[in-house]
Amino acid sequence: MDDNYLKDEGNALITQKHQIDNAQNKLSEINNALTIMQNEQAQNREELDNLMERMESLLANINSKNYELDELDELDELEKQEALLLVQKKLDSIQVESQSKLHTIDELDSVLFNDNMSWEDYKISFSAYAERNHIDLSKDPFESLMSKAQQIELQKRIKEDFSFKNAQCDKYDYMIAGTCGLIGGLVDILFVGKPKAGYLLGEATDNMANKATEKFAQMCGWNKETAESKGSNLTKSAIGFLEKKFKINYDQSTTNGKNGTGGKVPNLYKNNHHLKSLGHSPDIIGLFFSILNQFTNTATFISNGKIITIDTDTETFELQGGNFVAKIFCGFVNWFGHLASDWAGSETSAAKGNRGSGIPIPFYNLLLLCNFGRFGEKGQESFAVIASKVFEQGYDFRHGLSMAIPVAIIELLIRFMYVMKQRFYHSKDWKDCMPNSSIPELRRMLLVGHGTLCLVDGLDAGIRSVKPSVKHPAVEFLLRTNLIAWVNFGQLALRDLHAWYNSGNIDIEAIDEYMDRDLKRMLKMH
Repeated sequence: MDDNYLKDEGNALITQKHQIDNAQNKLSEINNALTIMQNEQAQNREELDNLMERMESLLANINSKNYELDELDELDELEKQEALLLVQKKLDSIQVESQSKLHTIDELDSVLFNDNMSWEDYKISFSAYAERNHIDLSKDPFESLMSKAQQIELQKRIKEDFSFKNAQCDKYDYMIAGTCGLIGGLVDILFVGKPKAGYLLGEATDNMANKATEKFAQMCGWNKETAESKGSNLTKSAIGFLEKKFKINYDQSTTNGKNGTGGKVPNLYKNNHHLKSLGHSPDIIGLFFSILNQFTNTATFISNGKIITIDTDTETFELQGGNFVAKIFCGFVNWFGHLASDWAGSETSAAKGNRGSGIPIPFYNLLLLCNFGRFGEKGQESFAVIASKVFEQGYDFRHGLSMAIPVAIIELLIRFMYVMKQRFYHSKDWKDCMPNSSIPELRRMLLVGHGTLCLVDGLDAGIRSVKPSVKHPAVEFLLRTNLIAWVNFGQLALRDLHAWYNSGNIDIEAIDEYMDRDLKRMLKMH
């Protein structure tokens, strides 16, 4: 779209408004002329009525006088001529006066337009109209289209509804947010903890993952009753079924060996191959590399800060699909189905009754690029190695779900308390109490609440990781750190910082949201 397109549309509206204003003025002018003519006609009728009365009176006087016959005829004729002369003079006077008061009305100017006219031709047409009528099109057209009152009202609304504002929280807002954050922190410490430690929420999400894997396998054709009749471990059987159904070519699990990488990927074990294989990541990165690896018969890994791609056996794997689009779809199905088989651990770990290593938290494998820092007893391990060890001890997608629970609790509690405070403390209508995250006060309350959770979580992780019995403090600290809470807090902090820095400026996202909502409402009406 041309940069001046909106301005040209505004100028077209200005010329149209000018035509409408001229038409209205012309109608007023015509109405005034008609009113004057009606008044003059009424006055003329009144004067003619008076003349008629005078004539009748004159004739009556003539008939009442006693004249001789000859004199009567002569006087009668004279009187009639005198009366007719008087009427004629009056009619001439009325005609002269009407002509002197005759008002001419000029013809309206207009913009030339027809159905076959292009936008460029129409621009030329309304520009010529503007030049004839001395309309200045160099100024902001939308400012000219609004009255001063409308401009003030628009500026006021933009300032109130569509600009960044600093939060005006009172002490109760901070108290509510801090208390909700403390509750979430206690839930994190008491019920989440670290993986494989027997905490309530950790066990609940592990069981949920097993049930979800079994349910998905049933949807894909796995017979649960047959597995039960054979006395098989249901989760093991479901995982085995999904691994066979959704085969992929990038499932190498060791550095060397039968299902290895030929020594090309160092430090690759069964406990971390889901992390180091990029195709196992449950995010857009994993989807991209999964489809790429299936198309090119390769496998892509990330280890010690490096991305490594190896060729795979082309004889044991072939991507299904008769054309490019079908192959893309089959690649997506293979990726999703294989993730469903891996997120509850491997078939071997399920058979032994172990938790096993699932798939990583979305984007967690990017930490393996952070090949810097020196940690461990001898200071020989980088942050990437620490992140890998943390994953090997159960810090996977299932644990990520359990870490998200206290975050969700804080979010719901703060929003609920905000609504209650607005309704019963500030006495607002329910419709004005909606907990929209764009509200500065609610945004600040969420920042304080999640910040409190991170503070409690960090203190707990720090205290537990410095105990003398802990062999690897860095690993222990990360194991007890709620990564979901910290990422969420970082996002909230950036939003609040952005709002503070741009305080008073226009919030484009708020305007877009309002326009989308208004357009949807208009579409529903039609």
